[in-house]
Amino acid sequence: MSIRTFSKMHGLGNDFIVLNALQQTFDWPRARISALADRHSGIGADGFVRVVRITALPGAGAFAASVPEAEWFMDYYRADGAVAEMCGNAARLFAHVLDSEGLRPIADGESVTIGTRGGARTITRLGELWTVDMGPARLANPEEADDEGWDTAVVVPGLAGQRAALSVEISGPHTVVALGEEKELEAAVFAGLTDSTDPVAYDPAPEAGTNLELVVPLGEETDPDTHSPVGVARVRVLERGVGETLSYGAGCCAVAVALHAWSGPGAPEDYRLLVAGGEIGVHVGADPLGEDSSVLLTGPAAITGRVTVV
Repeated sequence: MSIRTFSKMHGLGNDFIVLNALQQTFDWPRARISALADRHSGIGADGFVRVVRITALPGAGAFAASVPEAEWFMDYYRADGAVAEMCGNAARLFAHVLDSEGLRPIADGESVTIGTRGGARTITRLGELWTVDMGPARLANPEEADDEGWDTAVVVPGLAGQRAALSVEISGPHTVVALGEEKELEAAVFAGLTDSTDPVAYDPAPEAGTNLELVVPLGEETDPDTHSPVGVARVRVLERGVGETLSYGAGCCAVAVALHAWSGPGAPEDYRLLVAGGEIGVHVGADPLGEDSSVLLTGPAAITGRVTVV
């Protein structure tokens, strides 16, 4: 590896290595990205992000023509080096990089549209926070979900018996398990796991793997500005290819969609989710599974340092 300078960033403890690489060529093997993200022998991160102009990507002409306002592309990889579609926390950091490095200044209240493998995504600055349009959500197995909103049985290390879960698709596959008590959330054993399909057992088993979210609903509170209800819950996430993270944007979106589906008519449209790294906000709207729906994720982004690798 030639000398490279990276940014180290995090959103609620979900951390990333960011490479501002405006050149056209990028041929790193998966093992190199994984080595860089390793917390013992590398820099350490939950994922790797490359900042690149869409016009520099081979074969991106059709995308650039269809979304002309998107100048930049978020080239995102998980910590194991695997290519990934989209990450809400990484998208917030991506916009922060564009602004802080003068690539695309973003004023308070202004939005920027970027390209991702999951499609175009719009990010809006709200003071020190950033809101990402995560796109639509859908149930992975709507024909399998029963009247109570379950389609999967899951066995989680540290928890007794099978637990009912709902499979949600938003920027990838997610399996959301509702727990009754916070002590159960703490009892789940994620230590040492880097893949949510082993030794976690699913029935039926997900064909292409899944991310696992455990959630304990904590009731509702009232937004002091809008006077509308806000759902509150604690969440733990096991991200495939990474392991447990302090936060996971797409996973929190999946949790909010599941909570809304379980609550039924009159469910809150906004959720405040408590993760190990802090708090994150999700707006699902009145019908998050509707054809034209879009889930919004709001949280902070921070640069923690610059790293030069020789």
